[in-house]
Amino acid sequence: MSRKGNSLDDGLMEGYSNEKCFYGFEKQFKNLNELEDAIRNYIEYYNQKRIKIKLKGLTPIEYRKLVLS
Repeated sequence: MSRKGNSLDDGLMEGYSNEKCFYGFEKQFKNLNELEDAIRNYIEYYNQKRIKIKLKGLTPIEYRKLVLS
């Protein structure tokens, strides 16, 4: 574990692991593969389809394309 504020902290994963999208739904998944699929779907949604006000109402992918073009 690195010190607070150190860029070596895995802040992205810590933020993801703190998401409450799976808390309370542990028994919904029959096996590890279903849980893995649900996590992959959530990551795809979070990175590609989620609209953010901070990004001018665009998805993260759309915003990156806009900024890089």
